[in-house]
Amino acid sequence: MKYGVVVFPGSNCDSDCYHAVTDQLNEEACYIWHEDAKLPEELDAIILPGGFSYGDYLRCGAISKFSKIMPEVIKFANNGGYVIGICNGFQILTESGLLPGALLMNTSQKFICKDVVLKVANNKSKFTNNFEQDEAIHVPIAHGEGRYHISDTGLQELKDNDQIAFTYDDNPNGSVADIAGIFNKRKNVLGMMPHPERCLFRNRKSLDILNIK
Repeated sequence: MKYGVVVFPGSNCDSDCYHAVTDQLNEEACYIWHEDAKLPEELDAIILPGGFSYGDYLRCGAISKFSKIMPEVIKFANNGGYVIGICNGFQILTESGLLPGALLMNTSQKFICKDVVLKVANNKSKFTNNFEQDEAIHVPIAHGEGRYHISDTGLQELKDNDQIAFTYDDNPNGSVADIAGIFNKRKNVLGMMPHPERCLFRNRKSLDILNIK
């Protein structure tokens, strides 16, 4: 497997993702600069990492969708390539249209950083097939705008298509339907607010979200 980790100005979890893949999963990884207009050859998966891309000006992820690399990421996903957006990466996926919905300010109006318990809502994907259905896993969160929002119609579509990947056991940010992560319809794109790449030394099994062999 070869992973590409996209680096935007303000990304701060890119190194975490890189080392999670190379040191823990023993897979190949490379960095992809946001101004590149072409992806490296023979990529199997792309990670959009957490952080504060472009300073989170306007809205989180709103500027990143205009990066030179994003049309290539979108094309890669539309051709069946695996893409995971974590935290800010999830925000970028919704802004770019690869995933439905939006991420809004936490209901507490505060930045939240702590471990949370997630339930695996759908284990029939490359991202989740290392887990049991409804399995509880522990993953840290660190975000101020992590409240997932979608219309009632959109929520019903997510449910009908089994696109809800993870839900919070104790919803920390006010996300609709306790949603912590979702897929696209083809299940080759995953966006989630919690940080599996930070599960290097604790809750090691949760790192398997990145293990998409």
